[in-house]
Amino acid sequence: MDEPRRESLEDSASRRMRLNAGEPAAYGSIVAAADPESPPRGDVEAAPLLSPAPRAVLRPLSKEELEEAAGGPRWTRIRSRLVLLFWLTWLAMLGTAIFIVVKSPRPVAPPLRWWQKSLFYRLQPALFMDSQPGSLRGIEAVCAQLAYIRSLGVGAVVLEGLFLTGASPDGPVLNDSLVTGPQVDHLLKESSKAGLRVVLDLCELNFTASTEVSEVNDTSVSLERLSTVQHALKSWLEKGVAGFAICDTDPAYSERTLTEWRRVIRELNETCADRIVLVRQTGEELNSTRSFNGSLVEVVMRSILPPTHHILSAQEVAESMEACLREGAGAVWPSWTMGGRTSSEFQKLLLVLMMTLPGSPALQPGDELSSTRNVTLPEDQDVPSSNTDRERRLALALYTSLSLSKAREEALVSGSFTMLSFNSSSSTLAPPILGFLRSWGCVQILVVLNVGPDPQSLDPHWAGGLPSAGVFMVGTGLDRMGSVALSALSLRPQEAVVIKLIEARSFSE
Repeated sequence: MDEPRRESLEDSASRRMRLNAGEPAAYGSIVAAADPESPPRGDVEAAPLLSPAPRAVLRPLSKEELEEAAGGPRWTRIRSRLVLLFWLTWLAMLGTAIFIVVKSPRPVAPPLRWWQKSLFYRLQPALFMDSQPGSLRGIEAVCAQLAYIRSLGVGAVVLEGLFLTGASPDGPVLNDSLVTGPQVDHLLKESSKAGLRVVLDLCELNFTASTEVSEVNDTSVSLERLSTVQHALKSWLEKGVAGFAICDTDPAYSERTLTEWRRVIRELNETCADRIVLVRQTGEELNSTRSFNGSLVEVVMRSILPPTHHILSAQEVAESMEACLREGAGAVWPSWTMGGRTSSEFQKLLLVLMMTLPGSPALQPGDELSSTRNVTLPEDQDVPSSNTDRERRLALALYTSLSLSKAREEALVSGSFTMLSFNSSSSTLAPPILGFLRSWGCVQILVVLNVGPDPQSLDPHWAGGLPSAGVFMVGTGLDRMGSVALSALSLRPQEAVVIKLIEARSFSE
């Protein structure tokens, strides 16, 4: 090899050695001669390609370093104040929400007494009695009805026709030709076992005239007879009677007499359950000739239809129902009965109205079956020929649905009452559509009745401000279910529906 080429190769090798000096050995590199005092490095091919990274030593930051990382002491103070402001704002919002919830008006169910939560059932035990007054067979027939009556949701029974009518200066006297004292005592015990209170009907009895001192020359005789009447009433109350019913045309319907009764009742109410005085309204209005403090009476029993001897026409039924709605609940707690006679197609309408009006319904035998008032209670009894088994089951199902709705919905018990005006499409009967609203808090229940013989649709502008949709609760046909837009609601002839109103937006969701 010539001299110039050899010098060029030596210079190149020398430069490589200088470049690789001080660098870790790598594959294909030229390693400088090792220090003679260092141990041999072995084959270059066995050297690692990458050297291990040095381990990082972790240590906590100092206060100064933290402040520097946070932007300095000024920003640290600002962040602390912002955090404090956030929590103060959150606590203020929480306190405001609690204040609004506590102070905002909300419906609170008023404490109801037992007669305000109960259904009454007017029962005439004489219909079940046999010809032997002293026999218990007749009273056992009455007792056999108690379980059925209780299954209807009834809380109190009004026993009618047990006492002699007319003058009775010594207090109520049992009609011995129908019942005897032991029979009534047995009935009271069985009623208590069945969970039923008993109210004795004293209508058309005149045992109070002798208690008026002004009508008796001998004051001592008057006081003695007054004491006798009070003793008779007290003895019945001590046997467990829940109260007495009188008519607004009876002599007992006077402030003086009822004040005396109230004194007797008050003595027993201190140790026993509340006892009541119930007044049966005999006319279209409560007897206004004897107006006095309503606190002497707990319940006024009123009829939706006026008492008549003839069957009321459709027009008379519509007018009576409208008058009932316009009159409203009144000052004293009402108890509603169907009242006068009408054709069978209106029985279901009357049942719906009676069960949804403010107050306590008062049933008579057959009302729960939407039939004429015959004694048609348990399965083994004969039913009217106009009621087939299917109709009887459907009528009882309607009553059960209404009874359960009244028990579940506070609006049907304590809710406010508002009568609504409807514009019908066409009808010769005025008014063909009746309706009212029961409201409790945010719950609104609409009751609509078509009294006319033709189908009716609601006016789209039937009531401003109310929801336009709802859910069927119950209907007389028992075939209404699910949601409904009120503008599309069409009522069949003599049909009533009960609808729980809801907002349209929540309805669609």
